[in-house]
Amino acid sequence: MLPSIAARNLDGYHGAYLLRCDLGGEVEFATILLFDTLQQVRAFAGEDYEAAYVPPRARAVLARFDERSAHYDTLLRPPQRRSAGHSP
Repeated sequence: MLPSIAARNLDGYHGAYLLRCDLGGEVEFATILLFDTLQQVRAFAGEDYEAAYVPPRARAVLARFDERSAHYDTLLRPPQRRSAGHSP
């Protein structure tokens, strides 16, 4: 799912985090998609942007999922680190 979103080259999309938590008998996943603005989220998800984006192929393999998504403003992010080999 996430590679297909990235391949769309959406305006304002900056990638995603995929989180995994082993709960014993189940595994829970959480995704965090990074967009610049809520308007860009709407362009991706549609006018009902709080409806969870879960494509049919993902729905087929999930035991359950949240029907609604939450949206947050970024207040703090870690500083960008330079790659090895780049001079200051």
